[in-house]
Amino acid sequence: MKRRTALLSGAALATALTLPSHAHAHTAPSGPAPAPPRGRGWRTLAPIGSGPRQEHGVAAVGDKVYVIGGIVPDPAGGFATTGRVDVYDTRRGTWSQAAPLPVAMNHPNAAVVDGRLHVLGGLSGGVSWQALRDCFVLDPRTDRWERLPPMPAGTERGSAAMGVYRGRIHLAGGMRVLEPTGPGGLQDTVGEVSSYDTATGRWETLPDLPQPRDHVGGAVVGTVLYVVGGRDRGQLNVRDTVYALDLRHRRRWSERTPMPTARGGLAAAAVGRWIHTFGGEGNVVDGVHTVFPETEAYDTFRDRWRRLDPMPVPRHGTAAVAVRGTIHIPGGGTTPGAGPVDVHDAYRPGGPDW
Repeated sequence: MKRRTALLSGAALATALTLPSHAHAHTAPSGPAPAPPRGRGWRTLAPIGSGPRQEHGVAAVGDKVYVIGGIVPDPAGGFATTGRVDVYDTRRGTWSQAAPLPVAMNHPNAAVVDGRLHVLGGLSGGVSWQALRDCFVLDPRTDRWERLPPMPAGTERGSAAMGVYRGRIHLAGGMRVLEPTGPGGLQDTVGEVSSYDTATGRWETLPDLPQPRDHVGGAVVGTVLYVVGGRDRGQLNVRDTVYALDLRHRRRWSERTPMPTARGGLAAAAVGRWIHTFGGEGNVVDGVHTVFPETEAYDTFRDRWRRLDPMPVPRHGTAAVAVRGTIHIPGGGTTPGAGPVDVHDAYRPGGPDW
């Protein structure tokens, strides 16, 4: 196992495909992270149509980006779990709404297979968010949700790393319980890895991660599932690890070059051979808990990292997805714990003027 960080500076990258990742509870004095100016490759797009959102899922069907579930501000000044589904048309630059989730959830595990949006478990509840076994699929053509076989008992979780390979949706890590109540709130991180066969409706157990992870980045590039960063039982317990599993054999995880910046609650998406990671939670600066602005990209071919221009609005508790080579990052929190915003940024690898 390697424990070195190969790092490049600069910006130019490639283009191509896609796929999706997530954070909570105050354990240090909190304060907003300073927002750097917009850098190379970034563009601000229309904010989320229904308003602020955090701890949601993000996925793409064709040219449309779906924002699924999460938490929203409530009238009492707190936050409520929602089943709302917002849809951004990347060609028209407009927002609309799809049918809401049949069960409201935050930290949903979302992925797309054959043009249908799958949600496989998540978290929900009041003072303590508990894992849900509920699974659903949305057909955008009919705008109707269909119930799927639930996650096997004992494997339910939210905030997992996600990746799709040959019709199977893979979930790595995640958490069963999250108490967003302040310092010391329970955060039950797991290392389980599961796959769901969308053709047969069957679940399968795969080798566990080397260490438990939640609020973690995930993507499939080629035949390999990558699990990037994340945290273990607390938002300050951030990790820089990069784990890889070849899905052709699915026998053993390997460890790759670690991230330059350990982060949990990050967003991640793949474009071509590169996995891009954005923001995150657990950044303590001079005793103050802030949000990470970092944007870093991992070259899966050469096993090395590159630092890119930071997020214009640093956030955690969001997810990312690529559409035609542009990565969309809607919503998230701008302060540690809960602080939902409606900001919708997009990052285009390889060029500032698009």
